[in-house]
Amino acid sequence: MREIAQRESLGREELEGLASLALDEARRLGMDQAEVAASQDSGLSATARLGDVENLEFTNDRGIGITVYKDSCKGGASTSDISPAAIREAVAKACSFAHLTAEDKFSGLADAEKMASNFVDLDLDHPWSIEASEAIALAIESENAGMSFDPRISNSEGATVGTNRGTRTYGNSHGFIGSYSKTSHSITCVVLAESDGAMQRDYHYTSSRVPGDLDDAFLVGVKAAQKTVNRLGARKIKTTNAPVIFIPELARGFIGHAMAAIAGGAQYRRSSFLLDAVGENIFPDFVQVQERPHIARGMASRSYDGEGVATYDRDIITDGVLQSYILSSYSARRLGLETTANAGGAQNLLIPGSDTDLQRLIADMGTGLIVEELIGQGVNSVTGDYSRGAVGHWVENGEIQFPVHEVTIAGNLRDLYKRIVAIGNDQDMRSGMRCGSLLVEEMTIAGA
Repeated sequence: MREIAQRESLGREELEGLASLALDEARRLGMDQAEVAASQDSGLSATARLGDVENLEFTNDRGIGITVYKDSCKGGASTSDISPAAIREAVAKACSFAHLTAEDKFSGLADAEKMASNFVDLDLDHPWSIEASEAIALAIESENAGMSFDPRISNSEGATVGTNRGTRTYGNSHGFIGSYSKTSHSITCVVLAESDGAMQRDYHYTSSRVPGDLDDAFLVGVKAAQKTVNRLGARKIKTTNAPVIFIPELARGFIGHAMAAIAGGAQYRRSSFLLDAVGENIFPDFVQVQERPHIARGMASRSYDGEGVATYDRDIITDGVLQSYILSSYSARRLGLETTANAGGAQNLLIPGSDTDLQRLIADMGTGLIVEELIGQGVNSVTGDYSRGAVGHWVENGEIQFPVHEVTIAGNLRDLYKRIVAIGNDQDMRSGMRCGSLLVEEMTIAGA
């Protein structure tokens, strides 16, 4: 299987050649501007459930997309057939569409002078030469560790070992062309436990760009089982107002609602609860949100954004104050601003915490709820109203007392953000936003 991937996958030079072919064809057909994105992805995923192989999948996908501009009109087409004839046909289709679409004066490439010229080696490419049989064995090991942890572990939704390597190329008619390869690897385990007729489910996972940095498969299974067993005996609680701690995996999503609200699309569509909020105190003055695109091995590291614009370090929130939006060139033009090199999203958002760990946050909270899972999508991006089903543990006198389920936590994000009183030092490094556990002074907790 590894030999197949090496033989059929396209390298950076090949993808850049395909991009150049498409750009040359767009130029020949008289387009004012053009941009091309080409990709190659290959991967292996193995899932074991109850000791047997449940799913084994190998992927090897490639594609190319072309966008052209003529007299401020835009056309686009894509194809997974990378033969020269198919690429020329896709370009011709894109050009024909550009003659049919409405004029949009804000469309077009990012400014030429903003194109990246220094391609930093971000150390993102670390392939995992793992055979299918080895991946299956690791998945079974992880699941067995979870299933044998406690006699109350009664079932499994399986363990999965996955690896992916992708190569991305972007080029445009400014003469810019760039490409890079990146890898991602993971091990996940999900188990179920039963006690007194009630069942609970939880999971754990590890992910990294480097296979050697993954947690041991056995440990992933054990942690999944520990978390699941800790949910047994979950109770409802009475409706109350109390402090809430979001564990790191959920804290990043809680902060992420603000990042979505300051994205250019939400701003120019006037559909944000943080509308025109630059210069405002969004968070308490100890909160910083920093964008650092060039972290080695970072999960959202890039030398250039989706338009070829050079990425750079910047502070989005300083001492609680919003400094700027998250903008592509298109959304920036709509707002009369400059791009922030965020076509395709933000890159590596860091929310520094204090030197306080989770146990200290729990002690400082005294009485309240630790939220360990959120259910539903109850966030209104226009008003900021927030209402999510929650699962976690109840705390009294600074100590965990019992697991909790079937509650809803609610409030308005504008208010909740200002009620953040502490951020811990236990940053979750498994995503493009790094944030520790987060303590909110008070939320409405709707229970029995």
